[in-house]
Amino acid sequence: MTNVTHALKDWQSILALSKTMLELAHHGNWDELIAQEVKYLQLVEDIGKNPILLNEKVQSDHARLILEQVLFNEESLKILLNARMDELRQLISNTGNQRSVTTAYGKLAGNVLFPKFPQ
Repeated sequence: MTNVTHALKDWQSILALSKTMLELAHHGNWDELIAQEVKYLQLVEDIGKNPILLNEKVQSDHARLILEQVLFNEESLKILLNARMDELRQLISNTGNQRSVTTAYGKLAGNVLFPKFPQ
């Protein structure tokens, strides 16, 4: 397999993986998404080690198209991840509020509260 063919194979693999990661995010499979991210980063590293030469017009054009699709997928994934982070922030905030209420009422446990009436 030539270097150019191997490089294009890596580019196609990263595109397929980016599509998979986007699907995982759409379905809320966050743990699997994180596991796939490790593979994705390894492919990015492999692409960096085996670049496509600019004098290979057809291959570089093909790689450019793949890159555009990968970048689009990354942007879509970033939007989904930001939405998930907002969701998690809200859950953490709600948990903190519930803890504060529980603590406040816990301090009053066992006490009977009566309004003070003027005598």
